Amino acid sequence: MRRSIIYIPQGWHEWSLALQVIFYAAAGLNHFRMPGFYYPLVPDYLPNPMLINAASGVAELLLAVLLALPATRRIGAMGILVMLIAFIPSHVWFIQQGGCLDPQGLCVPLWVAWLRLLVVHPLLLAWAGWHFRRPG
Repeated sequence: MRRSIIYIPQGWHEWSLALQVIFYAAAGLNHFRMPGFYYPLVPDYLPNPMLINAASGVAELLLAVLLALPATRRIGAMGILVMLIAFIPSHVWFIQQGGCLDPQGLCVPLWVAWLRLLVVHPLLLAWAGWHFRRPG
């Protein structure tokens, strides 16, 4: 029997895991590809948006790698949960600013900002929690 050098996920759990790894790896890379997009998302009361953006990008990349490896999968999933909780002040800040941080950049209707905080963010937390409880 020939084995493929390309891993193809089997079943919902493996597809979900692969998608989550790709999602956080892409998000992490995007912090370096488009850093200016993220700077306004750092609340004014926090220092050094450039450093916070870079640290967030490194964290997302590292957590994607940890999640991809079976031996560190639970650590990666727990790290994603902690990171998502740490991002909540940014979502609140975005709402406090009316959903518009830069008229030429990130500007959405206020209901979209609330949707991100109250629906999308909890779904991301649940997704990471699923892989923490069931590391596969």
